[in-house]
Amino acid sequence: MLQKFLRIISIAGHELYEIMHDHGVLTFILFLPLAYPLVYGFIYHTEVMMDVPTAVVDDSKSRIARDFAHRLDATQGVKVVQLCTAMDEAEELMRQMKVFAIVHIPESFERDIHGERQTRIGLYINMASSLYYKSVALAANMTVLDMNKDISINYLGAGTKQQNKVMRQPVRYYYTPLYNTQSGFAAFIMPPVLMLILQQTLLLGIGMSMGRARETYRRNMHTLHQLYQHPVEIIIGKCIPYFALYLIMAVYMFTFVTRFFGLPSLGDYLTYLVVIVPYLLACIFMGTVLSCLVYRREDCIMIFVSLSVPMLFVSGVIWPASHEPAFWRYVSYCLPSTFGMHAYVRIQGMGSSFADVYPEFRALWIQAIVYFVIACLLYRWRLSLIKKKLITLFEGDYENERLLI
Repeated sequence: MLQKFLRIISIAGHELYEIMHDHGVLTFILFLPLAYPLVYGFIYHTEVMMDVPTAVVDDSKSRIARDFAHRLDATQGVKVVQLCTAMDEAEELMRQMKVFAIVHIPESFERDIHGERQTRIGLYINMASSLYYKSVALAANMTVLDMNKDISINYLGAGTKQQNKVMRQPVRYYYTPLYNTQSGFAAFIMPPVLMLILQQTLLLGIGMSMGRARETYRRNMHTLHQLYQHPVEIIIGKCIPYFALYLIMAVYMFTFVTRFFGLPSLGDYLTYLVVIVPYLLACIFMGTVLSCLVYRREDCIMIFVSLSVPMLFVSGVIWPASHEPAFWRYVSYCLPSTFGMHAYVRIQGMGSSFADVYPEFRALWIQAIVYFVIACLLYRWRLSLIKKKLITLFEGDYENERLLI
């Protein structure tokens, strides 16, 4: 037993040495996990789109229309940068990307209101980004609701101050967004992306390490040293350096990144550590399995980087899993990131306890065990091939020497 432990430690030490002397692997497993969260955080730090450049086409030319435009401009989400005389002028501004939304006030706007008829406001938004739509549509809706209250009071007649207050808002409601209190994009996208960064950089690092090993050891997955004789010992030994490094990275993301950018932080530290252990193991063992497809250092970049966006979308975090095709939903169950993202969002963003994330915890352990067994079988198969090649090589050398004699 002691000999097995010493062999595992020796393999882990050799793997750590190889990692620290390979600048490509170091870039993926140290620099990227440290830098990516900061880059994404600074990009989305404003949380919501504010002061979206908007053009107003006022065909009504009335006091009420001007009041509507002023109220709209006073909102947080919209900035009226141009008052246009015709739709053609506003459309040209949108084609030039000087505005991203057009608000059209029809000619009958004031006449319809005084005639006690329902009127309409035209809203045209550049859907190149859904964030434009969210900001402008919300601002326009709030402006319309605010104007409706004043119009209702004017037509219902004069009353006491208290009566006007009640007529202005007969039913008072409170809008309280849960967890993501600002309804911000960073608080929505950053937590799952942090888990995806851990998985993808692990896959890239392990894949590049495998590519280096194949280039160095004549397309074999590891050195022919006597330590590398038992698949289980090899897998565990190679896993230790990656697990130790990425446990630090996971704590860095849970603490520093979350607090630095003001992301939702309701989770329990111990619950996070309990879940992150099987998540990292599942990612490492899956990376070990997939790295068997890598024969050159560059292969892992083409294979794993191209899968990042699909992995994010099939996870069920960006788009509800209940609306995904069954095939892709089952594919997502094979990825540690699917369960890791959901567990992290629940722990950090919703303050969930261990009992709440137990289904994800169990799924991650199942993945870790399955990928570990597959990795051991692949290494065992490769070891058998190496032994057969060596036996054939030695037998050929022996036959040549006997013929020479």
